[in-house]
Amino acid sequence: MTETADYTPPKIWTWNKESGGRFASINRPIAGATHDKELPVGKHLLQLYSLATPNGVKVTVMLEELLAAGHTGAEYDAWLIKIMDGDQFGSGFVEANPNSKIPALVDRSGESPIRVFESGSILVYLAEKFGAFLPTEVAKRAEVLSWLFWQMGAGPMLGGGFGHFYAYAPVKIEYAIDRFAMEVKRQLDVLDRRLGQSEYLGGDEYSIADMAVWPLVRCSGEGAGL
Repeated sequence: MTETADYTPPKIWTWNKESGGRFASINRPIAGATHDKELPVGKHLLQLYSLATPNGVKVTVMLEELLAAGHTGAEYDAWLIKIMDGDQFGSGFVEANPNSKIPALVDRSGESPIRVFESGSILVYLAEKFGAFLPTEVAKRAEVLSWLFWQMGAGPMLGGGFGHFYAYAPVKIEYAIDRFAMEVKRQLDVLDRRLGQSEYLGGDEYSIADMAVWPLVRCSGEGAGL
């Protein structure tokens, strides 16, 4: 591994070696399953396949909030997907999420199972299914969805960008850390300014936007280099 100043990117990148770092063993430039492994199925109609990462926590929070609010049918079975062991590349999980990322949800309440993947999509799906935590009035709904997708766009800056280069990259690259730290601080300022105007991100009611933002933002702070 060379320092950035000594590295000239090829015109066409090819995968000819591991990238190094904590996640090298599970990183690859192709999709699809690496092995056959069916997903377990429990007794409830909702099956969650996840891990307690910020993205995974979002959906767990939503399901628990639904249960706390008394929504029947929100009971679920939670199955651990050990991403460092490559569980996300098992055939069953790839069928539930072709992108091999947690979380994935399978709804078995209808005539045939419905797969839902990507955390934001799962939050919207559950909100619409149970009529909760997403306003129906057009302007309020638009505000909640805008902040939800703000998190979808800002999240990779904190995790895959700043978090990776600050904590996990095998080489500490000043430019990369400075670039992503600056953008993350800007995004956190956007959040601070919004919450200075409104009790919740979407307005005066708790919503899926708050559920999406909290798990990611709680990882930031002095301990994370910010």
